[in-house]
Amino acid sequence: MSPSILNADLADLANEVRRLGRAAEWVHLDVMDNHFVPNLTFGLPLVASLLAHIDVPADCHLMIDDPDRWAPGYAEAGAGSVTFHVEAARHPLQVARDIRSAGARAGIALKPGTPIDAIHEALPSVDMILVMTVEPGFGGQSFMADMLPKVRQARLLADASDADIWVQVDGGVDAKTIELCADAGATVFVAGSAVYRAEDPAEAVLQLRALAEGAIRP
Repeated sequence: MSPSILNADLADLANEVRRLGRAAEWVHLDVMDNHFVPNLTFGLPLVASLLAHIDVPADCHLMIDDPDRWAPGYAEAGAGSVTFHVEAARHPLQVARDIRSAGARAGIALKPGTPIDAIHEALPSVDMILVMTVEPGFGGQSFMADMLPKVRQARLLADASDADIWVQVDGGVDAKTIELCADAGATVFVAGSAVYRAEDPAEAVLQLRALAEGAIRP
């Protein structure tokens, strides 16, 4: 589980992350630049500051232009995983290699309209495939069930690789949709509204994990 802080109190992020307790393995940080997506959140200085005050590993999702330039800096700041969009990268394979060289797991993300074939070049240096199940940019959107075949395709690519490649889903993941994602082959789940709009975010994470574990493919 990788809860997104997009729906948390952005003025009190460290404490918002602490509300997860030990329920989540990761915390998902949505970095947006108002260019690649029509929203603006935060960048490297805030992420670096937040990482100094939390113990949960950071899963940084870069929805930004020019990840070739910026992505390694998030790894250098201490993020455990850095995901960039294949649509924004000039040289996806090199970006993935640079992230790894800087000490983080390298993830590659696809918008709903991007075919899975777009990531083939970078796959040898990728640790995670992120299939967006909404259009990136805003939290609270409805899950796009027509992305499930792409999740299955990503699972097939991951299984065919010699590496341990995770398949992540992000967008509209909640108690009604997480089992569908797990059944399709996802193993890492980003949930924002379903976690931070709950009275107890940690308990919400535990409930979502239980649903996913019950549906995940062997």
